[in-house]
Amino acid sequence: MGDNRLVTTAHKKPDAVLLAAVDLARMALLEDVGDAAVGDHLRAEAEGERLLTHYFACSHRGYVGWNWAVSVTRASRQKVVTVNEIVLLPGPDALTAPGWIPWKDRVGKDDLGPGDLVPVTEDDPRLVPGYLVGDEALDEDNARQVREVTRELGLGRERVLSVEGRIEAAERWFAGSNGPDTPLAKAAPGLCGSCGFLVRMSGPLSTMFGICANESSPSDGQAVSFDHGCGAHSDVRVESSQHQPVTASPVHDTLNTDVFTQEVWTVAGQT
Repeated sequence: MGDNRLVTTAHKKPDAVLLAAVDLARMALLEDVGDAAVGDHLRAEAEGERLLTHYFACSHRGYVGWNWAVSVTRASRQKVVTVNEIVLLPGPDALTAPGWIPWKDRVGKDDLGPGDLVPVTEDDPRLVPGYLVGDEALDEDNARQVREVTRELGLGRERVLSVEGRIEAAERWFAGSNGPDTPLAKAAPGLCGSCGFLVRMSGPLSTMFGICANESSPSDGQAVSFDHGCGAHSDVRVESSQHQPVTASPVHDTLNTDVFTQEVWTVAGQT
């Protein structure tokens, strides 16, 4: 049932006794999972000195490409083979779940609903103390003192955007739907930087972005890059002739006749 040519190992000489224990490994597997779930013997891999794993195909319909792995071993100078463990492992063609992603990397802006909270950490690189922009991050004790002093003196926000935070925001906005590379912007008659509906901002991002204040624009109330644009630009004009509705002059039809039918009503025996 076994095929010694299917052995893969980092060792030059796998243990011959363990290599021949295919039937023992299969029997242990059948006892554990049943005959219907076990397929052919696939290969054997030497894991270490007197430690080897036999692989069998999994016949479960929902586990195509998965393999049963039966690890066997034996003591030094002993011929008795012992089964260490039986596990189900994905093969190279197995359908597996995607890799786990931490929640802070999974949660997006569309996931935030009423009452939901997205906390930030003390060492968030996007934020720095409000009066120490660009300085090294403080340790926990100093950070607590900063919060207390800031709150007591009323110095405003405890933390503000760091240089890294501003760069990330600028790159995200520039590459987003309100940046210059969208089909809407490329087909626009003018740029946001020359639009009368652009509200100028203050701060370090004001050199690249403003706020759209045109209710007819899909970007209304959003930050837009100066080289973004849409069809609601303030310089868009319509020719006066296009405003005048086309109305037809009255025409008397002298070629056709209109036919009217007369209905006869009978009232109390009268015609």
